[in-house]
Amino acid sequence: MSRYFTEKLKNLTPYTPGEQPKDMQYIKLNTNESPFPPSQAVGEAVLRESQKLQLYSDPESVSVRERIAEIYGVKSNQVIVTNGSDEVLNFAFMAFADDKSPLIFPNITYGFYPVFAELNHIPYTEKPLKDDFTIDANDYIGANKTVVIANPNAPTGIMLSLDEIENIVKSNPDNIVIIDEAYVDFGAQSAVQLVDKYDNLLVVQTFSKSRSMAGARLGFAIGNKSLIADLNTIRYSTNPYNVNRMTDAAGAAALVDNDYYMTNCQTIIKNREWTVAELEKLGFEVLDSKTNFVFAKSDKIDGEKLYLELKNRGILVRHFTKEIICQYNRITIGTMEQMQKLIETITLILEEN
Repeated sequence: MSRYFTEKLKNLTPYTPGEQPKDMQYIKLNTNESPFPPSQAVGEAVLRESQKLQLYSDPESVSVRERIAEIYGVKSNQVIVTNGSDEVLNFAFMAFADDKSPLIFPNITYGFYPVFAELNHIPYTEKPLKDDFTIDANDYIGANKTVVIANPNAPTGIMLSLDEIENIVKSNPDNIVIIDEAYVDFGAQSAVQLVDKYDNLLVVQTFSKSRSMAGARLGFAIGNKSLIADLNTIRYSTNPYNVNRMTDAAGAAALVDNDYYMTNCQTIIKNREWTVAELEKLGFEVLDSKTNFVFAKSDKIDGEKLYLELKNRGILVRHFTKEIICQYNRITIGTMEQMQKLIETITLILEEN
């Protein structure tokens, strides 16, 4: 840290992204990327737009917003498109939370929430998960704070029901409830269907997981048109050309091919079910995941040791050092071949230990 770094941010602890080592070829099961490539139309759209990079992108992202609106049954003025869902989460924290409306979210969840809170000097409360790692919806009923819930949650993979989400939303009429649905396409139920019923609900999604575009950086949020207008005020005050031409075109093309991606999601769900069954045969405890990853631990081997043993053998998974979850590893669901290799390798490690 330089001596010029502002005093108000000197204690900021940044988000730690999943490791991206280059020392060997890994089976990469640590950052919840899709194992499937984007559709051919996406590549073609990116190539076309790459010839126009001398021109600014569309600040309204009209084609993407209109296709999102069509797929999700809302109006285009209820949609904002951003540089990854992280950007719209940051915008939402800036727009809807402050000293008078502090944040509340689980203590085990997406690691960017406390970072964005501290970056924007917003007070926040972290509510502990229950003993079974589920979110206690009652903690957020009538909270009178800006509520942020990842559903399904990360890194646990466990979801709240739509009824529980609705109860939280309607019990906080004077505060915004942000539902972060990064993994919703892998078996959970979206709260988008509630946005016309509640003007305090903002639903955030991403193209990174189910639509194979983690490297493109494209996210969006759906909510009441007045909430979207608020978010656009923040966007136009920071970076109106936030989505580049190639990503914008890629997103529009991906939505045209939406069936391809939803079919891939079903394949990942099947691979997840197989992986859970195989891990349980090996004695692992696996939480009930509705995501493209599983959260698992074994009494036969320390969590960090398993992570390191797998890494030494060319398989990356995600390990967290927080005490309450340090015995677990988060394992992205890849192709069936990748998951078979994972199980074979874990079996060998357990035998050696």
